[in-house]
Amino acid sequence: MIDSKRKRLFELIQIGSRSDIYSRLCDYIIIIAIIVNITLLVLDTFDTVLSDCAVLDFIEYITLAIFIVEYICRIITADFLYEAKSKAVCRCKFLLSFNGIIDLLSILPYFLPLLFPAGFIAFRVLRVLRVFRLFRLNTQYDAFNVVFAVLNEKKNQLFSSVCLILMMMLASSLCMYSLEHNAQPDVFKDAFSGIWWTVSTIFTVGYGDIVPVTLTGKIIAIIISFLGVGLVAIPTGIISAGFVEQYSRMKTLSTASENSDLRFIHLTIEDMHPWAERPIHALSLPSELMIATIIRSGDIIIPNGNTLIKVGDRVVLGAIEFKDDIGITIYENTITENHLWNHQFIRNINLDDQSVIVSVLRRGKSIIPNGNTRIELGDIVTVCTKKNHLC
Repeated sequence: MIDSKRKRLFELIQIGSRSDIYSRLCDYIIIIAIIVNITLLVLDTFDTVLSDCAVLDFIEYITLAIFIVEYICRIITADFLYEAKSKAVCRCKFLLSFNGIIDLLSILPYFLPLLFPAGFIAFRVLRVLRVFRLFRLNTQYDAFNVVFAVLNEKKNQLFSSVCLILMMMLASSLCMYSLEHNAQPDVFKDAFSGIWWTVSTIFTVGYGDIVPVTLTGKIIAIIISFLGVGLVAIPTGIISAGFVEQYSRMKTLSTASENSDLRFIHLTIEDMHPWAERPIHALSLPSELMIATIIRSGDIIIPNGNTLIKVGDRVVLGAIEFKDDIGITIYENTITENHLWNHQFIRNINLDDQSVIVSVLRRGKSIIPNGNTRIELGDIVTVCTKKNHLC
């Protein structure tokens, strides 16, 4: 009974689906609390607004109470989010996770001044960390997850472009220092003065507090300006291309069930499905397969390891990188009356070491098979196998 109530509490504080009204209501309450709290944080910078305003203080205490209750609930239900031998380990995992640390840091600034009155001014700066709660609102949906996915996918290219910019900045600063130091010893005092000029020039800030005065310096400055515009545009182009690729991929995956390409498999999560209400990192999948996307109530979700599979989700399985050279083949077997697998338990089916049955479609419902699953007449059995090892 207690576990079932904790499970329901976990469903309420997680990002809800459209079918769960109460879970969505909890989402809206938390969103409103965050927005109100951050609004008060902004108003707090105006002394004339919040001075001796009991109503606004009371509202802030209410939002703080909501954050504390949510934080406690997430600790209590952490064992439903993580797979571990004990509840204590799961709770420690949450406390040390990014979301857990952000939750804690968004609450601590209220209490640290009470414990350490001498550091009141310093601790108030930590209240800015409440802004990071905004990044938790959409971790399972497109809005932020697509951004993180693009940055992660293009991290090598972005790192290379940033290195080029840093090299350009260093070379430019040393060059301008050499050309302008004698003419302006008070302006170009050292290499750092050249770096400041380079940053304001390359990134087109153009403060004008440091400018070259020699003819050679001006010519070099013109060249650096043109090169800087081109270099700064490289990361922008990489990120833009990444967004186009990501949304094109999402569009392809969302329509994968209508395609004949069996590199994509659609599974509908029914009641009592072994994947229901489990995070992706706790699932056992063949190494050649990955969960590419989840379609939930019309929303396309780019999953991560902590994304929960819910009843009613359409899960799209895909071959890694979706290429033909990965060395696997996914195919379907329709079970006829004379098929060798008809009425056989999967554990008794003679499959080689290179093949695995990943799903069974029976009367329109997807079944994640195990050794005790019996294949029946009319089933559509999906098999993942290494190339040249077809059954």
